[in-house]
Amino acid sequence: MIESLKRKLGEELEALQHELNITLPAEIRKAVEHGDLRENSEYKAALERQQFVQARLGQLRQRLSKLSQIDVSQIPVDKIGLGSRVVVEDKKTGDVESYHLVFGDAIEFEEGQVTMSSPIGRSLVGKAVGDTVVLKLPGSTRQLKIMELRTIHEQKSSG
Repeated sequence: MIESLKRKLGEELEALQHELNITLPAEIRKAVEHGDLRENSEYKAALERQQFVQARLGQLRQRLSKLSQIDVSQIPVDKIGLGSRVVVEDKKTGDVESYHLVFGDAIEFEEGQVTMSSPIGRSLVGKAVGDTVVLKLPGSTRQLKIMELRTIHEQKSSG
């Protein structure tokens, strides 16, 4: 999970680096050739895109640095943590739901994925099978019993 996220972020970083160093300078040169820069929308758009790309590159580098610091061996093998897949039952309704705890800036969220910093993520982290968590939402409070847990370690060993 961590390696695949690093790979995705690395690919985006490479694409943006190419855009910043090759594509955008060419667009800016082309716009400059059109003359008066005060009223040149292509020039302004290219400069704005350049600023955006530089900012996003900074975010990606920072995120990759944080990912490199994560020690999977420090994630508990018997409690909910990063990468865990959890099945819970709502004690009031009996509904069964499953969640996959992911990073806060995952590129594409799939159904059932929740970030570790979301209300459900925060309430689940550190809990084990059999525990009941209280999830306080703006309009209600839910009690969820943890029925199943598959940690990042089990997923890695089973492929």
